[in-house]
Amino acid sequence: MEGILVIIGIGAVIALISWINSVVEKGRRYDTLKPRLDNLDRAEREFSIKTTQTEQKLAAWMKQTEQSFSDRTKQLDNREQGVLALSNQKAIGFPWLANAYADFFHLEEMKLARALETKKHPAFTAAEKVRESALRRREAERVARILKYQIEFYENLFPWLADLKSEDIEDEIIRIRVGSIEDPVDDDAARKWLTPEEYSRLPSREKYQTALDRYWTKKKSKWEIGRDYERYIGWRYESQGSVVYYQGIIEGFDDLGRDLIVSNGNRVQIVQCKYWSRGKTIHEKHIFQLYGTMIAYKMDHPEKDVLGHFITLTTLSERARQFANYLGIKVTESTALERYPCIKCNISRGNKEKIYHLPFDQQYDKTMVELGQGECFVSTIAEAEDKGFRRAFRYHGTK
Repeated sequence: MEGILVIIGIGAVIALISWINSVVEKGRRYDTLKPRLDNLDRAEREFSIKTTQTEQKLAAWMKQTEQSFSDRTKQLDNREQGVLALSNQKAIGFPWLANAYADFFHLEEMKLARALETKKHPAFTAAEKVRESALRRREAERVARILKYQIEFYENLFPWLADLKSEDIEDEIIRIRVGSIEDPVDDDAARKWLTPEEYSRLPSREKYQTALDRYWTKKKSKWEIGRDYERYIGWRYESQGSVVYYQGIIEGFDDLGRDLIVSNGNRVQIVQCKYWSRGKTIHEKHIFQLYGTMIAYKMDHPEKDVLGHFITLTTLSERARQFANYLGIKVTESTALERYPCIKCNISRGNKEKIYHLPFDQQYDKTMVELGQGECFVSTIAEAEDKGFRRAFRYHGTK
């Protein structure tokens, strides 16, 4: 029995010693980790403080930015109102308005110059350069504005001037020399579309057909395309029995805004053709021009029933459509140029000689085709010659 008690006592002592060692070890570990825990607590407090400070700075920056944006917006609004106020004074006169615009932008640049001089790190050299540039810009702005308003004013009076903006110098030369497509010393305009070898070697039927095919397929100037468009629209009228005078082509700049004058007995249509690219829009000033030239024609021919027809590849603005509808002008949009039977087969009123005219022939646009009198439009040289028509000679005028 005593042995058992001894064993139990020894076990208790061992357990006590083990517990004491465990407590001591934990105390040692606590002493080791305590500084680290203190550091973590301190770091957490510092992080919290810095986060709060950052949030406060961000809030202050956002408030400042919003205020700056608001101030800038007001500044831009004021500038816009100033520009609009200037724009509304166009009636006062071009020179005054141009000077006002120039002064306005000059003052804006003077503000910039003063800002460069008064900022924290002044830039005096840059400020002086800004002032010099502002003086040059002021004069350039004045001259440019005067010219701009003059051009806009002229375009409003004469809308066809706007068409010239897309023309290049070569197109202008062609327009001026509208009556001289062929070489003045040459009797046959077909030479323009053929090589010398082709002209001398090919039979006449094949030669003229080759020239005609190239007339349609080779690249043309914008003015030439516009001319072909007028011819195409005119053919559509003629093929329905109307008599067409190609005033735009024949009269050139003196056409008075009348590309085609289409007659059916007492009824006359004044037709304006615009072969603009599809991205452009026809505005009301072109409708006004057509209406004005209709009225002028009616005044000169009071016995005629005069109508207007505006035909274009592109589209009209909604406002232009409204004016056209109100003024009784017919509008046909999105009408493309297509190849059509362009050979005019005409019978001479004098000797009854049957002659065909090609688009590059001298008297082509002055030649009228009366469908009920044995005359016709055909597509090929073979068709014309098989019907007994010969090619037109060059017209030299009466002596």
